[in-house]
Amino acid sequence: MAAVVGVMVSDDPAERRVPLVPDVARKLAGLGVQLVMQRGAAARAPYPEDDYPDVTWVDSAAEVAARADLLWVLGPPPDEVLATLRPGTVLVGLLQPYASAERIRTLQERQVTAFAMELLPRISRAQSMDVLSSQGAASGYQGALIAASLAPKFFPMLTYAAGTIRPARALVVGAGVAGLQAIATARRLGAIVEAYDVRPETREQIESLGAKFVDTGIMAAGTGGYARELTEGETAAQAAKLARAVAGSDVIVTTAAIPGRRAPVIVTAAMLAGMKPGSVVVDLAAETGGNVEGTVADQEVVIGGVRVAGPTHLPSRMPVHTSEMYAKNLLNFVAPFVRDGELSLDWQDEVLAGTALTHAGAVVNDRVRQALALA
Repeated sequence: MAAVVGVMVSDDPAERRVPLVPDVARKLAGLGVQLVMQRGAAARAPYPEDDYPDVTWVDSAAEVAARADLLWVLGPPPDEVLATLRPGTVLVGLLQPYASAERIRTLQERQVTAFAMELLPRISRAQSMDVLSSQGAASGYQGALIAASLAPKFFPMLTYAAGTIRPARALVVGAGVAGLQAIATARRLGAIVEAYDVRPETREQIESLGAKFVDTGIMAAGTGGYARELTEGETAAQAAKLARAVAGSDVIVTTAAIPGRRAPVIVTAAMLAGMKPGSVVVDLAAETGGNVEGTVADQEVVIGGVRVAGPTHLPSRMPVHTSEMYAKNLLNFVAPFVRDGELSLDWQDEVLAGTALTHAGAVVNDRVRQALALA
């Protein structure tokens, strides 16, 4: 019997993306699966229902949950929905695996097989499935645009009748996907860009984009492509050298994050005090506490004369392309396990096994189990 893929309306009013776009819906239908979506699920993106000829539309999340064998989500479904899922239901999406032990216990109790795309192994074969990278690119792009819109200076050099305007100086902190996209966008807008990351391998990437690498002498390469946490001594040494680059910047975009943990505070209030009045900082890590001391999520605050913005839901600001990227990522993850319309999970596959959060009543990811002290 053909598997049913279901999509619900997001319960987050700020979420404008949809995890299933029309082109991907057609490809899923071509694999033999059936599709059911809650009315309104794609309206914020916006995609009209007529663009989904292969989809059966229903009126409630409960109806989707009752029919679906495989649920595609953007964030964790609300608790009342999780509590109704049938045993054996497969849940795929950004599930915030470190955020709630209670939510994971519910997945265990309901015997849900959950795949948290945040846990996707960082290997070359999984790049086409990497939701964090695709959505991070959108965040970095938006971060640079927000910084340019708030900056009291032009980003590019301009020549006018009375003289020449010098370009703004931008600093990007963190050179993951979001940081690299912020660098590229700021450069395209004409700014002079410097960038910093504690991972030594990022220097070449930063310089390839035409930015100058800020060398603090502190390197902290971690596992899985992420940085490890700095020691107290390393943090102090980093701050002393980074402060000079901060003081010389008109605009800063911070993007540093450690999965499952609070974002590291890199730019301190003392550093902000060294910046010129009217300078701007855009903290893309605001949702997880912020890289800047004093950041407030979804607000702009003034700290020592510097405007500090903490925007959230950045991928939702451009939902057509981010929905398309997200849906393709999920398709690439799921498609290898669909045979003649039926879902057949291969637990010997390192990508599937590495992304799994819960299965058959157990928490199958060791890192999450240990971090949340789960049985």
